Amino acid sequence: MEHFIIKGGRSLAGEIEVSGSKNALLPILAATLLTVEPCEIENAPLIQDGENTLNIIQGLGAKVVRQGKKVLIDSAGLNSFTPLAETVRKFRGSILFAGALLGRCGKVVMPYPGGDIIGSRPLDVHLEAFRALGSDVSETQDRLLKIEAAKLKGAKIILSEISVTATENALLASVLAEGETIIKLAATEPHVQDLAAFLGKMGAKIEGAGTNTIRVQGVKKLYGVKHAIIPDSDEAMSLAVLAAATHSDVLIKRIEPEFLDAGLQKLKAMAVNFELGNDWLQIKKPTGLYQTSKIQSGLYPKLMTDQIPPLAVLATQASGVSLIHEWMYEGRLGYISELIKMGANAVILDPHRALIIGPTPLRGSEIKALDVRSGMTLIIAALVAEGESVLNEAFHIDRGYEKIEERLQKLGADIERRA
Repeated sequence: MEHFIIKGGRSLAGEIEVSGSKNALLPILAATLLTVEPCEIENAPLIQDGENTLNIIQGLGAKVVRQGKKVLIDSAGLNSFTPLAETVRKFRGSILFAGALLGRCGKVVMPYPGGDIIGSRPLDVHLEAFRALGSDVSETQDRLLKIEAAKLKGAKIILSEISVTATENALLASVLAEGETIIKLAATEPHVQDLAAFLGKMGAKIEGAGTNTIRVQGVKKLYGVKHAIIPDSDEAMSLAVLAAATHSDVLIKRIEPEFLDAGLQKLKAMAVNFELGNDWLQIKKPTGLYQTSKIQSGLYPKLMTDQIPPLAVLATQASGVSLIHEWMYEGRLGYISELIKMGANAVILDPHRALIIGPTPLRGSEIKALDVRSGMTLIIAALVAEGESVLNEAFHIDRGYEKIEERLQKLGADIERRA
């Protein structure tokens, strides 16, 4: 299995460009199934979750052409409502095919999705939305999820939790439904807004994206369009923390500052030295000790859950006691145990909280990526640490970060992929 060999303890320098958003890419690729006309998606990152999504689309009978970071999709020949089971089980984002195929075909049969083991993420909120639109939900003898509707009709959907993918699924299923749909307690994240923008270009009538109430007026047809994926705000934060924690001077290009308010506020609170431009962020060498802070996830526009783990590494280099509070997922703090292997002075208080005391030097160790974000977090820790680290299960990182070792090598990082 592929792993990374990382030698840390050095400052980095140079420029790095943020890739397209993983979390925006997946629902937008699924949304291309809602039209029989070709769609062109630009700034599509070269990540494994994206390739798995494209493999599912091809398996449904659509034509897919990848030209670098441009993807051409023609789903006129769609001939199946049953996504490839093996691929669906590889990642959580595959659940978005439920909404897309329900909207296009009125039926979907698929296994339960796989993905990161970071805590309980039941599908109840998704299924409630589908039922509200007039769908029947059942399970086949083979334990496949079966959702079908003779005719989707607009409805008032009150999500039982503010779920990003459930909001996206409700959008995908409702844009071609008859009448008006109102989605209340909708998620507001940047990638939800990007999906709504893409659907709007296709001819969907959507109001309120970016707020907790979204109104959708169903249309009879959607059209093929060209669309560029927004920059990945989670990657931007990871790169900013990487530069700060390694005491580096790095220019991070192609960011969207509007989506980084909470993250930049936290960097400022921790005394990170930076300068912000219209579409760039310059992390500079520190002028003093980093400061501790309460690092707590919340609903956007608060600090997002995917941005918490890298900040834990910065906390190991800050003066005093930092509290990590991951309120959303009860299984996400496993990376803290990996940081402890590297010498971090930390303790896990309960499934949602941990304390980190710093500043503490980290040392090279053999560690393991547990999911997409913990994998990137441990790359940062290994680059901070003195000595050599072996980071196992690199495939987790490939799911969400494009050619990460090649991009970091250009900043001077000593990181090598090995089989």
